[in-house]
Amino acid sequence: VSDLKTGHFYQFRVFAANATGVGKPSDASEAFLCEKWSMPEPGCPYDLEFREVRDDSLVLLWATPLYEGQSQITGYMLQISHSNQLDNWTILTAKPISETHYKVTGLQTGHTYRFRVSAVNSAGVGRASLPSEPVTVQTQPGTKEIKIGVDDDGFIFLGYEAVKMNDESEFLWSKNFTEPISSQRTKVETTKNRSMLTFTDPSEEDLGVYTVEMSHSPHLSSSYDFTAEDLERLRELSWQVRNPLIALKSAWQVEVSEKGSVRLWLQTESLSSSAELRLVFNDREISSSPRRKINFDTAKGLVEILFDQLSQEDEGSYTCQLRDGRAKNQCTLVFVDQKFREILALADWNRWDIQRKAGPYFQEFLTWSVNEDCELIIQCKVTNTSKDTSFKWFKDGVEIKDFAYDQTSGVCSLTIPQVTKKEAGSYRAVVSDSRGEDVSTLELLDNEYDKLLQLLSEQCALSAGPLRIESTAEGFKIYSSLRYYISFLKTSWYFKGRKIDQEARAKSGCSMQKVWIEILNPTENDKGEYTLEMLDGKETHKRFYELSAEAFAEALLEHQRLKQLAIAERNRAKVIKGLPDVVAIMEGKSLCLTCFIDGDPAPEIFWLHNDREILDQTQFTTTKESKRTSITVNKVTMEDSGKYSIFVRNQYGSETVDVTLSVYKKGEKPPANAVEMG
Repeated sequence: VSDLKTGHFYQFRVFAANATGVGKPSDASEAFLCEKWSMPEPGCPYDLEFREVRDDSLVLLWATPLYEGQSQITGYMLQISHSNQLDNWTILTAKPISETHYKVTGLQTGHTYRFRVSAVNSAGVGRASLPSEPVTVQTQPGTKEIKIGVDDDGFIFLGYEAVKMNDESEFLWSKNFTEPISSQRTKVETTKNRSMLTFTDPSEEDLGVYTVEMSHSPHLSSSYDFTAEDLERLRELSWQVRNPLIALKSAWQVEVSEKGSVRLWLQTESLSSSAELRLVFNDREISSSPRRKINFDTAKGLVEILFDQLSQEDEGSYTCQLRDGRAKNQCTLVFVDQKFREILALADWNRWDIQRKAGPYFQEFLTWSVNEDCELIIQCKVTNTSKDTSFKWFKDGVEIKDFAYDQTSGVCSLTIPQVTKKEAGSYRAVVSDSRGEDVSTLELLDNEYDKLLQLLSEQCALSAGPLRIESTAEGFKIYSSLRYYISFLKTSWYFKGRKIDQEARAKSGCSMQKVWIEILNPTENDKGEYTLEMLDGKETHKRFYELSAEAFAEALLEHQRLKQLAIAERNRAKVIKGLPDVVAIMEGKSLCLTCFIDGDPAPEIFWLHNDREILDQTQFTTTKESKRTSITVNKVTMEDSGKYSIFVRNQYGSETVDVTLSVYKKGEKPPANAVEMG
């Protein structure tokens, strides 16, 4: 009511009106004094209404206060009370809400409630509205909810079905409870008791809460929050409805038969007899030809391309385009590069395999293995042989004879007890007769040879025995015995968990069948645990030895004994070089024999003729030095033939070396095995 004057009293009456006319007026209201609103807080909201009353929730609507106060309204506070407790109000919202509607949840079914609303601005909370009418929280029988979906034409829709209607009932749609529905973005259709709101071109602009209520009974209402997730999901479904796909059971598959033919195929769901197929190869439509047959079974949804003999001309992309009514689909096979080459090679191999099996052929081609004895076994197996079948084996083009061939089983094997570098190479086996020939090759080179060494190293490491100790003249060795050792097997030694580096007192070594660590001049500090680690290229194998006090004492005692023996052997008297076994000289000439000796202290020296010491210095002349001695036989006669010996001795031992002298007359030939002197 506008145009009222401040300070005047007013009364109001209300008339009801319909098509027939205006009815009687109501009683007059109490006198109302018109005065200027001077409160800083906003006025009170009004027209509280309910929508979507359910068993545990409802939606509360209200109108904005006529007076905002001294500043703009920023929100609303809600209060709730049980209908019989009008003096006991509870705040429903912890923070102000910005809308003029609110969904109240967590209510108790069958209970009756009242609500009131207060507006909020910068000055504070205004007066509460008049309490709402009491409302009982309970879902009415037959209540329906808005459903969202996609229709047969691919349009997204919201649908609602009314429980009760009369001839004048209408479906009233709104957005966010107050906004009218845009006729440019939506279309509403009503059929009997069902109403559908269809989106013409849905986008983010259409997101929000959509409400529908019945004109004759607003409490019969429902709402749906149309979210971005719904929009994304239903857009996808809409596209699928408008663009139906023929379902694929299997995408392109490639198969090679035993005879070498190639089959490309795919399968869809069952199609109608009017379904259409278009095959495109490298952007060019293709059809059946003598070298390429195309089959299309609509009932099974099967598409096949058959090649009796695949060739390089068939490399490329194959696209199958299908249409069955409005539904369609297409699938592309990129049949190029490595994938094509592998299939082409397999097809060629299968055709060749059929041909080679007409005569003797390899049932198992050349392979290699390493047994527990660290032996290399190269083996193959032939079949379809006859008595005329020939079997040969080559390495690097040179025929090998020492292989084993069992004609009954067809197994042929070559066993190599110890692998060395010369075993690397190209092995070739050939089986043939009048019906044909077959060849098998094995390239035991590069990476394949490294694989052999790795596996051989593993077997060698597994064959390694437990660590043992052996005393030497220099100290003692801790060692492990193997079938045999190869350098590919990397070994490391550890003492008390720390790696032993090459140093003056510790030296590692190996032989064909043993690996060791030698400890020189051992001391008490060398007692403890020793570990041998063997790396075969993949795994590490370990052996352990605990050098206890008792074992150390025994090893040390033996070391000292061997050391004394070594000293004695080093210092004993010995002849080190100079004398041949047999010498020959012509009668009448003089003979001089010289040899070198060693020993500490300097040894005594004796020359013997036929085991008797030579004392005659007329026929025989001897010289004796600390490291050298010689004997001269002057004008040799036939009687001077025989055995001559050099005998040396000192406190550590002695040694005798013999030489046989053969004297021959002039004109005779000396013995063939003699060194001719003179």
